[in-house]
Amino acid sequence: MDAVKQWRVECPNCGHPTFITIEPDDVGQDFVEDCANCCSPIHIQVSEDQDGTLLVQVDGEDEQLY
Repeated sequence: MDAVKQWRVECPNCGHPTFITIEPDDVGQDFVEDCANCCSPIHIQVSEDQDGTLLVQVDGEDEQLY
């Protein structure tokens, strides 16, 4: 991934669509952003597949498995 991208996701808590900014340094990272609608935390995981396609997964912070 070479550039900053806007990625549309839906809040796993309220379903509200929102945009997050993904930067090249975010690949391989986990982070949390608050939903602009309900203020609940959204857990975001950013990765790339073998072809270099960006993969973004979201879930509620309480849905994480350790």
